[in-house]
Amino acid sequence: MKYALKNKHNLGDLINLKEDVSLEQGASIGAVWAVYQVAKRLGIEKALGCDQSGKLALWQVIARVLDQGSRLSAVRLAREHAAGDVLSFAEGFSKDDLYVNLGWISAHQEDIERRLFSFRGLSASRDVFLYDVTSSYLEGEDNYFSAYGYNRNGKKGKKQIVIGLLCDGNGDPVSVEVFPGNTQDMKTFSSHIQKIRGRFGCERVTFVGDRGMIKTPQIKELPEDFHYITAITKAQIDALIRQGVIQMDLFDVELCEVEDNEEGVRYILKRNPVRAREIENNRLAKRQRIEAAICKKNDYLAAHERARVSTAVDNIEAMIRNLKIDSWLKVQSDQRMLSLSIDETALEENSRLDGCYAIKTDLPKSAVSKEVVHGRYKDLALVELAFRTCKQSFLEVRPVYVRKEETTRGHVLVVMLAYMIVKQLRSAWADSDVTPEEGVKKLASLTCTKMEIKNMASCWKIPRPRKELKELLDALGVIMPLALPHKDINVDTRKKLPNRRKRNIVK
Repeated sequence: MKYALKNKHNLGDLINLKEDVSLEQGASIGAVWAVYQVAKRLGIEKALGCDQSGKLALWQVIARVLDQGSRLSAVRLAREHAAGDVLSFAEGFSKDDLYVNLGWISAHQEDIERRLFSFRGLSASRDVFLYDVTSSYLEGEDNYFSAYGYNRNGKKGKKQIVIGLLCDGNGDPVSVEVFPGNTQDMKTFSSHIQKIRGRFGCERVTFVGDRGMIKTPQIKELPEDFHYITAITKAQIDALIRQGVIQMDLFDVELCEVEDNEEGVRYILKRNPVRAREIENNRLAKRQRIEAAICKKNDYLAAHERARVSTAVDNIEAMIRNLKIDSWLKVQSDQRMLSLSIDETALEENSRLDGCYAIKTDLPKSAVSKEVVHGRYKDLALVELAFRTCKQSFLEVRPVYVRKEETTRGHVLVVMLAYMIVKQLRSAWADSDVTPEEGVKKLASLTCTKMEIKNMASCWKIPRPRKELKELLDALGVIMPLALPHKDINVDTRKKLPNRRKRNIVK
């Protein structure tokens, strides 16, 4: 090892020590090293700490980026990748240690999030925060937070958990919280107000939340110097039109602003023609679906004389109700023939606000323009992107392999920290036409060589990355080392790999 360190810029000379040096294919190094460097740069390592618990937590975050799965999967990944040496583990671990570590992460969540926010310094947005909630369905029944509630995933009959994600104005996650699956969106709001003022020490803040999130009770909870930007529902827009506060002709492709001095609020109005066409096409598609169903029913009634017309009508009416177009579309029968009846007046009323939306804020006009208010509300798309990444496209917050309160909170926080890394990867590789998932898999192909000197320690000798991988590393600003000290740590699954891996079973 002394010889290796003395000649660290020319380790290839060690090959000349034929009888004293043995070379063996080693573990994957490229992906774990790159993700680890990004985690350091984002302050994740510093926030988690450098003791054994912090290193275990960091490995859970990195493993979530490398390949999603349970704690058992994370242990197996540690064997495939040079995790022990990259993260400098002092001792080994098992899957049971990782489950216990989730509880440690949950217990220290407040400190972890505060350190992360402080680490960003001036780069963090301290005056604007974006907040939204989502739900994640469960395959099992025994999770601490599991309950039936409003399901955003289209999974009927499944319990769920609710997740609230708070981001700064740049779309970078600041805090995440888990709620029971039957928690209403607005009920998750107040705890984040306390976080921003107490945990992060912010005094003047604007909250940005979607319609249904920030309503009158939540507005009343806001401390002094706290403002809000949200949207109102179509029913609320209709009410304002009837009251004469706003007029229909104000909705246009250009932003329009109306001040309600009595309420002390501003309304930013706009019509999105693209969205209007989408709604119109969707309405037409639903109508065509009903027409096709009626044709089948008419053919059936013609071929079966004993079939009841009333039953066919009931079936079509149920379809119309399910598609939520019963306000303007009706089914009628003439002898044994069914047909549709369209209420043109009701249809016109139903489509009157297609593509129209109104943003509501209490920020004074002298403080921010209508363009800034509109842009801030549109920034909620950054939170939606985070949810899509965490739930579906990459990080897979589900299936949830844990049941307890503390392990569930720890699991969700791990996913949030992993998303911070994925967001950085996506930004760095945007010009390379490579997704984070693709880039990580490519880097994982870079493996090291285990070099062991007789009667002495061993090290990882890392080859020069090929051009494709070097470009990915350069985009991240990551430099691969020439070699790493290596010591075998005991990574134990304590469970044999089944013949066929079932990733969707809740553990």
